[in-house]
Amino acid sequence: MGVNIGAILEPKETSLETISGKIVAVDAYNTLYQFLSIIRQPDGTPLKDSLGRTTSHLSGLIYRTTNLMGDGIKQVFVFDGKPSELKAKVIESRSERRKEARRKWEEAKILFPEEAFKYAQASARINMTMVEEAKILLTYLGIPCVQAPGEGEAQAAYMVRRGDAEFVSSQDYDSLLFGAPVVIRNLSAARRKTTPEVIELKELEEKHGITREELVDIAILVGTDFNPGIKGIGVKSALKLIKEHHSIEKLIAEAEIEKIDGIENYEIVRDIFLHPEVNESYEIKWRTPDEEKVKEFLCEEHDFSEERVSKALERILMPKIKQQRRIEQWL
Repeated sequence: MGVNIGAILEPKETSLETISGKIVAVDAYNTLYQFLSIIRQPDGTPLKDSLGRTTSHLSGLIYRTTNLMGDGIKQVFVFDGKPSELKAKVIESRSERRKEARRKWEEAKILFPEEAFKYAQASARINMTMVEEAKILLTYLGIPCVQAPGEGEAQAAYMVRRGDAEFVSSQDYDSLLFGAPVVIRNLSAARRKTTPEVIELKELEEKHGITREELVDIAILVGTDFNPGIKGIGVKSALKLIKEHHSIEKLIAEAEIEKIDGIENYEIVRDIFLHPEVNESYEIKWRTPDEEKVKEFLCEEHDFSEERVSKALERILMPKIKQQRRIEQWL
């Protein structure tokens, strides 16, 4: 879910043409959740193969990801590692919400069919089997994967700061707290419904007259995946407080408050965002898609339509064939 700081952001619409030729570090878990939530049948049931295995995530990867590849967008999928212990309560809370959503979904399918899809989306969950399947398909498609030791968004942000990518793709805003210079949203969403938009960290800082460190403190006051935040304080109130006091330490001292529930661990949380653990020895290398293995994995193992998969692959293979033909004409 990430931190709720959207009210102080001003995303700018962009286009796939503008992004063409750019390298995008994709928050893999966030993107897979998108696919699992949205790619469903009308009653909310996820796509499944003949053995009852969910395939919504694979459908999103083969069709939407290849569309982006065909548009010249170079993607690197960054996967989460071990979550921080501070995230345990958030993970548990999310699990309970998904269980409740699933219960309501099952009920709605019978009593309120028009509401079933909404509850089904909220019940979406990802497991390690899905993660491994995603990595297999991405490898067959020639798309590099990077394993983060901790938060995937922290790793993606580091890769952009290092110059190995130009955008972090995620629906959440945590990447900004981790220092991503530019975040792009809605990249993998259905094109007819949404438009890609970008948020630049420097513009955000200049607009509000704050530093990244102050932005992190604002987020801590509101609540993050690592702390609940102060009850009753929204992002606009937090912005005002930090602009006045510049840090949580000064806010507590100058307001003569000894302890504030919800931010007791603010120093630890701040350090998670400002000095995250990252993988510095990753390799990014794109390869030619293995058409045979993609079809074997999707069509033979998971019952995908060979015709549809072939068309998706044509979108990324044909440009290479045309380019080779142009080269051959000059030989």
